[in-house]
Amino acid sequence: MEQIIIYVGLDVHKDTISVALAEGGKRGEMREHGKIANTPTAMKTLAAKLAGGGRELRFCYEAGPCGYGIQRQLTALGHDCAVVAPSLIPRKPGDRIKTDRRDAIKLAKLHRAGELTAVWVPDQTHEAVRDLVRARLAAVRTLRQARQQLSGFLLRHGHHYNRPTWTLMHRRWLAGLKFEQAVHYIVLEDCIATVEAAAARRDRLEAHIEAVLPDWSLAPVVRALQPLRGVALVAAATLIAELGDITRFANPRQLMAYLGLVPSENSSGRTRRQGGITKAGNGAARRMLIEAAWSYRFPARMSRELLLRQEKLAKPIRDTAWKAQERLCRRYRQLARAGKLPTVTTAAIARELSGFVWAIAKQVKATGA
Repeated sequence: MEQIIIYVGLDVHKDTISVALAEGGKRGEMREHGKIANTPTAMKTLAAKLAGGGRELRFCYEAGPCGYGIQRQLTALGHDCAVVAPSLIPRKPGDRIKTDRRDAIKLAKLHRAGELTAVWVPDQTHEAVRDLVRARLAAVRTLRQARQQLSGFLLRHGHHYNRPTWTLMHRRWLAGLKFEQAVHYIVLEDCIATVEAAAARRDRLEAHIEAVLPDWSLAPVVRALQPLRGVALVAAATLIAELGDITRFANPRQLMAYLGLVPSENSSGRTRRQGGITKAGNGAARRMLIEAAWSYRFPARMSRELLLRQEKLAKPIRDTAWKAQERLCRRYRQLARAGKLPTVTTAAIARELSGFVWAIAKQVKATGA
């Protein structure tokens, strides 16, 4: 007797989960199952009830703020569960009604048709490292905002510093500023204290990132990426924390598309129009690669810092990093001479840099380094 397959669509919210069922086969029955509480006990009861009679269950729900707890629970119970990318769910242009019930039914129907794109689900250790990396990114944003507020305050009162800022000399210059109103000294000190607290938070989180690396399964890939120019420890850890196992991409083009670094296109007939990069996928990893790409505007050279970062690495990885630096520095000059905008040039370099990141990750996996 053929086993019955039930596709279960879950529309997950903070307190409740809407459930819809679709039986296997093109003409299988579609029906709403109802709502359950968003608790492990309710989910376990639902799975046991639906699996009665030896039916095979295939769950799916959208990636969102509720995380991967449901996926991990259902997988531990022996059921298949896909976490799907919300931006890649097919949508009808004329559909103007959206409810939890409709969303659950649509997920079950599309899952049965095989039209949903699943996202990569990290394990709990990897997710913890990613949360730490994202906390550091939030600290960097806070520090930048605090510095902007201080600079804006000084600009309003006619104080300009025409040298590199946020150095010891700059701090001494701030201490020597004069204001007509006594209250402005209080505002200045408060702004400086905010900047220093944000900088201390950033440094503290960076130290924690370095401390947790030895216990992380992907630490060898993080170390192997650091010989690349512009990719130091924090940048490498951020890339791997956001992207996960890079070797799951079959080729570098898939990684480039995932990062949103490929040109957008709107072509029809004989007309081919290409625009800016798609900016799809993981924004944090894309920004980190673009920041690293700016360093390739300088001539290729092996600095003391790069030598220290690659001391204990295998020769094939060092050779790949040097090949990347030679190619990308040359490519940057070619694009600049062609009159391309710096932003366009940097995006192109970041796209090629992601290909070298993929190549190094494959080398690490092949050698087990």
